[in-house]
Amino acid sequence: MIMHSKFLQTAAFLGALSVILGAFGAHGLKKLIDDHTLIIYETAVRYQFYHVFALGLVGILYKEYSGKLLYFAGLFFIIGICLFSGSLYILTYKFAANNEGLNWAGPITPIGGLFFIIGWICLALGLKKK
Repeated sequence: MIMHSKFLQTAAFLGALSVILGAFGAHGLKKLIDDHTLIIYETAVRYQFYHVFALGLVGILYKEYSGKLLYFAGLFFIIGICLFSGSLYILTYKFAANNEGLNWAGPITPIGGLFFIIGWICLALGLKKK
């Protein structure tokens, strides 16, 4: 399978997941958690959705500008979603379940943010025509 197709398929899957998680937050989770925890959850969904579009853009552009930097941009967006949004989903669960054993998730969030930033930089630098 061609790499741009993999990025587009992953973006489509993560996009559908964003809608599902957003709907769950708006209709089900909202009743179970406090406002502070809901903001954390909504941030996770929002950043996941933003970077779904970034990943889709990489998939579209990869046909024309294929190269290592664009490949890494897509990869870093995926890793960023997993680390940034994933850690915020874990923190939401931690607060909802009052589970003190999940304190390790907080420090992961900025690492995911760093992957987002590096992904955007790789995208910008990868758009040079060969």
